[in-house]
Amino acid sequence: MSKNRLEAFSDGVIAIIITIMVLEIKVPHGDTLEELYPLVPVFISYLLSFVFVGKIPSKSLAN
Repeated sequence: MSKNRLEAFSDGVIAIIITIMVLEIKVPHGDTLEELYPLVPVFISYLLSFVFVGKIPSKSLAN
């Protein structure tokens, strides 16, 4: 398998992983800011996961 095909495959897998992570975020119920506070840890964990998963392609492109 050529390097380009492997990079395209890994990009596709990472896109699927990020999509699944987004689907796990629940829609908040309510319209006040106080009702969003319980979701802050979920958003922070998603942001950190997105950064770590997003670093994988950047490392493969650097080589």
